Amino acid sequence: METHLQQFLRYIKVERGYAANTLEAYATDLQQFRDIVSAVGMHQWQDLSPEILEAYGADLGRQNYSDATIARKIASTRSFLLFLFGEGVVTEELSTWLHQPKVGRRLPQPLSLTEVEQLLEAVAGQETPLGLRDRALLELLYATGLRVSEMIGLRTDALDLEGNTVRCVGKGNKERQIPLHPPVRAALVLYLHEGRPFLQRDASETCLFLNHVGRPLTRQGLWFILRHYAEKAGLGTRVTPHTLRHTFATHLLNGGADLREVQQFLGHANISTTQIYTEVSSRRKRDVYDHAHPRAFVNLTPSEED
Repeated sequence: METHLQQFLRYIKVERGYAANTLEAYATDLQQFRDIVSAVGMHQWQDLSPEILEAYGADLGRQNYSDATIARKIASTRSFLLFLFGEGVVTEELSTWLHQPKVGRRLPQPLSLTEVEQLLEAVAGQETPLGLRDRALLELLYATGLRVSEMIGLRTDALDLEGNTVRCVGKGNKERQIPLHPPVRAALVLYLHEGRPFLQRDASETCLFLNHVGRPLTRQGLWFILRHYAEKAGLGTRVTPHTLRHTFATHLLNGGADLREVQQFLGHANISTTQIYTEVSSRRKRDVYDHAHPRAFVNLTPSEED
């Protein structure tokens, strides 16, 4: 059973190009699936049956998981079952016996322009190497909407400061370029000249953002930095790296950017993933209108409404 599981993980890594975080989630979900079916006496995938799969789904339902987590685990398992069927390990397509729970779509909660200014102001004026790094990091997050994995994976040669662009490799190993506006370029130049050289311990280290001992900044390190400045700015704990990604997309659309352009900036394979931001943008515009237009406060009589 473990052999087939590892074959599947190699398949989605090598042939499908899944990101490291996605691979880790798949591995965790499928090891749990294997443990649950093994507990009922099943020792080879050929013995899978609709009854066992229904028992697995029921077991997940008894756990203290959110609908979103259950949906992810079911999706991972269904993909694995399709792989087993395609490889001839099982003779029946069993994935349909696992039913995905309906998950309500939650709209992203972007920051307002004022809140972004508060956040960036919280990191302004620091002249230490770490302070210059933090300023460049937060400016770049908001300027590009990069994912955490993309941000910490940036190398120094990803920056084209003459062309004012940054190059990143996203999901599926797809490369894209994102423009850099003048303030983020200035923050990056300052960090590269007066911050990073004092953090770098190994001359061969090419990672753009380094921690206090000269090693590449980690996912946890980035979260800690953002949380620190969000609390300093009085924004509480609701600000995450993905919040800035949402904010980047929403502010572009509010400013008149085309949906296809935003899709390319975000690195979304499917435009339907990007369309959620149009709903956020429309909602924000409605709120602005209702609070700003003088006639929005007028209460009409029934006859006037007719």
